[in-house]
Amino acid sequence: MLSQESIDKIEYELKKYPPENRQAAVMSALRIAQTEKGWLSKETITFVADYLRIPAIAALEVASFYNMYELEPVGKYKITVCTNISCMLRDADGIVQHLNHKLAIGFNETTADGKFTLKEGECMGTCAGAPLFHINNHKMHEFLTPEKVDEILEGLE
Repeated sequence: MLSQESIDKIEYELKKYPPENRQAAVMSALRIAQTEKGWLSKETITFVADYLRIPAIAALEVASFYNMYELEPVGKYKITVCTNISCMLRDADGIVQHLNHKLAIGFNETTADGKFTLKEGECMGTCAGAPLFHINNHKMHEFLTPEKVDEILEGLE
């Protein structure tokens, strides 16, 4: 269900824990699976659970609790905008409006071409760089302006 490269990455994560605590790698394993697949289907979650030798429901509980995991397909680029207080005070709403207009989508929507999904995120712990967003949970962009957002989007196309 996952590539050998992803399995190798999960094995690397498993080495961080005692063999009897394989379940401790569930968050990392789900992240690795999502990076490969783009989102976590029930089949993928079950595969990860079976690989870790834990009940599928235990992996699903983790995947459904944290907002970094996607249980439905998303665009190639998932843009998660922080809208918490520090970012809000530094015009995150303006960045959201710019993205709404530029991409013609709102939160939890995907562009017709399947390229972009827009998500609202909780505090990302980088308040000094507000407003900010991250792309696919991996690349964070700080001190956003509409012009900087346009440059970032152009770099993704």
